[in-house]
Amino acid sequence: MCMDVLIKPPMVVSLGAGFASQDLYLHGFFSASIKLPADYAAGVVVAFYMSNGDVFEKTHDELDFEFLGNIRGREWRVQTNVYGNGSTAIGREERYGLWFDPTEDYHQYSILWSNERIIFYIDNTPIREVVRTQTMGGDFPSKPMSVYATIWDGSTWATSGGRYKVNYKFAPYVAEFTGLVLHGCAVDPSNHNTTCLESNDGVYNAMMISTDQRAAMERFRKKHMTYSYCHDRIRYPTPSPECALGPETESFLTTGEARSSYRHHHGKRNGRSTVDVAQYSSVA
Repeated sequence: MCMDVLIKPPMVVSLGAGFASQDLYLHGFFSASIKLPADYAAGVVVAFYMSNGDVFEKTHDELDFEFLGNIRGREWRVQTNVYGNGSTAIGREERYGLWFDPTEDYHQYSILWSNERIIFYIDNTPIREVVRTQTMGGDFPSKPMSVYATIWDGSTWATSGGRYKVNYKFAPYVAEFTGLVLHGCAVDPSNHNTTCLESNDGVYNAMMISTDQRAAMERFRKKHMTYSYCHDRIRYPTPSPECALGPETESFLTTGEARSSYRHHHGKRNGRSTVDVAQYSSVA
């Protein structure tokens, strides 16, 4: 099954489009294969994410894949983010370049969320792990969330801090989604009851990063990460407690931007990975 979400030229106001899961989920594995709009896509934001903002307005949780469009000749960027218990004052953003052109073919973007960790994957390669710690407290997402896919006008911030806006002469902007996987502990939205047993949650807790996967993740982060909130001393003079800082700090500016950005060196790329892909453990 393939689903398209698109932005059309506005007649009055255009806020975008999308779809959402009918159920809420408490932990699980969630994935979609996505093909992004080609050509001029500045200001366009495509998102695949989990949230409970409609239920918990002031204490919401969220896990994000956000794809940030760009002007012609420059590449899409990918951003991940984690919010817990309404902790929007601390944005845990990371941004990355890609080793392929996401407009030429479908690529898989996945989120594993368990009681103990969150792992983001691209084409089955883990790119980020957030491990639950006591210091994070309620900032670790812990309430049932729905799964969303959206495309919308992010002209005010998405491309070069809002310098480049959505140009509707290139509309409609179409993002294509297929291969949806919603494999988690479903929760009834009306009463928040779940039939999941502790053993179900244990399955997701057991899905950890292998030695080979961790090596692939470290290579990806070293080569492709272009921004990390952990190194942003402008927004956060004191790093968040979960940030484990080391020698890599020297590779980042005080703004959190990488000193040598991957996106400056590469032009159009094909769909073949230059990162060693390591398979995640599947859920039966």
